Amino acid sequence: MAQAARLNLRMQKELKILMTDPPPGVSIDISDYDNSSSLTSFETSIKGPDGTVYMRGTFKLKIQIPERYPFQPPNVTFLTPIYHPNIDNGGRICLDILNLPPKGAWQPSLNISTVLTSIGLLLSEPNPDDGLMAEASKEYKYNRTIFDQKALQWTEKYAYPGAKGSKEETKSEIASMANNPLKETERRETSAGNSGNCERHRKNLRLQGHKLTPKSASIEKSCNDNKENLTAEIQLKDESLKLDTIVVSDSEESEDERNRPARSRLSLARNRLAGKRNEML
Repeated sequence: MAQAARLNLRMQKELKILMTDPPPGVSIDISDYDNSSSLTSFETSIKGPDGTVYMRGTFKLKIQIPERYPFQPPNVTFLTPIYHPNIDNGGRICLDILNLPPKGAWQPSLNISTVLTSIGLLLSEPNPDDGLMAEASKEYKYNRTIFDQKALQWTEKYAYPGAKGSKEETKSEIASMANNPLKETERRETSAGNSGNCERHRKNLRLQGHKLTPKSASIEKSCNDNKENLTAEIQLKDESLKLDTIVVSDSEESEDERNRPARSRLSLARNRLAGKRNEML
């Protein structure tokens, strides 16, 4: 009972701070806080920071206070779907102050206001090196254009005023992104190994804003090598064809053929030349 009373007293103070001096972009509904049960489970809203793909979006969060708070960190989850390297499709947040040491950085001196401030900073500056979403983390580090497009699309769909996107839609969308068409196209064109596919591969990289990775660089080198080998092979065949023509016209003609008119010998040479080409094809 004493612990519950201390927790209730602390939460009253913290909620008062949140209502009178909230962190930037944070708002909280105070209509139900006369009921003591709401002090350990409530919702807040945070606006996307200016200058980010989340701006103009409003994201709802659920905060649950454990019995041993402040010796244990609060449990904070996003109710509004968001495309972010450190926030998964269940709304769970990868943030150090939401975990106990040694892996986390939570301390009893921290409070809900500090947590919400840190979440706002996380929206401004994601940490892809410690991400929950592998695909979003990879895009944020290596293909920022694609990441920004997806994050903005999700913000418009789920966080703008009047948005009605559901978590079920979010899960299916994440599943579809795991097999996105661009990656599948790259896989097919890489395995094909011919010059036409290589050209399309490089074109797709340029159109989609992909950076040239070591893998794509090796593909391009292979394409160039194939082109050089093909050119050399054609040149060798041409030289061989010329040599055969000379031998046919000068050495392999019979006595009768030499006595024939020049036009007949020319026709014979042409016929044998056509036969050589057909054999190479």
